[in-house]
Amino acid sequence: MRFRRLRSWAVMAAAMTAAFGALTPAAHAETSPEGANDWNCKPSFLHPRPVVLVHGTFENMAFNWQKLSPALKKAGYCVYALNYGGPKDGPIQGIGDIPTSAGELSAFVDKVIASTGSAKVDMVGHSQGGMMPRYYLKFLGGAAKVGKLIGVVPSNHGTNMSGLVELGSLLGITQAVVKAAPAAGQQIVGSDFLKKLNEGGDTVPGPSYIVLSTKYDEVVTPHTSEFLNGSNAQNVLLQDKCANDTNAHVGIAFDPVMIKFVLNSLDVWGPYWPIDCGNPLG
Repeated sequence: MRFRRLRSWAVMAAAMTAAFGALTPAAHAETSPEGANDWNCKPSFLHPRPVVLVHGTFENMAFNWQKLSPALKKAGYCVYALNYGGPKDGPIQGIGDIPTSAGELSAFVDKVIASTGSAKVDMVGHSQGGMMPRYYLKFLGGAAKVGKLIGVVPSNHGTNMSGLVELGSLLGITQAVVKAAPAAGQQIVGSDFLKKLNEGGDTVPGPSYIVLSTKYDEVVTPHTSEFLNGSNAQNVLLQDKCANDTNAHVGIAFDPVMIKFVLNSLDVWGPYWPIDCGNPLG
């Protein structure tokens, strides 16, 4: 039964990858999502910090942010998105060594700051994209350049994939995946990377950390591993606010409730809640 489950999961992942490539414009990872990477944009009084969007593992900016990016632009933000951890112009990104990817993020943030004249940026990341920036904040000087880090189902303490990691190890599958995609192995519970990242505390002084989790997450498991400890961290379970929202790990990137949550969380003038669960974007 377990073998059939793993085999089914692998087939589904392959199908999703094929569909993902078809959905991505021209299958080019370098295509920016709508609203992002206008290098002439200047932040406004109401939205003083540009927003940097950081995609997840096996994704790219065009696919991951096709809903959130235009919503942020419409709300008046200067929005920027990057690809990292993958071959240039390849549809599959976010698979390379995570510290190396954090260095790519660091260079991108410096470019955004130089272009906009802002002292700091805010960040929104999905999955690995909500966790990897923490390495940048902790080890690469990013804490001085980031106001808020909003993690949407971030892999902050790793995943056991509901037991599939252990089963995959027994069958010799996990090792093959890790060899092809180092970032996947670094996000397994107990990895050397995660031990280093979380040693001495989940957060560093300066930035605010906000985590949005869903109890239906089937990728980062258990979902509570997404939460952060720290006086400057705020953890929110989606179903505590919108009980009927059943979005899981991938679907949450397209969830209007998530979009409204991010808009409220970025707003320096108001609280991140309440949200009308039935009509979140009005």
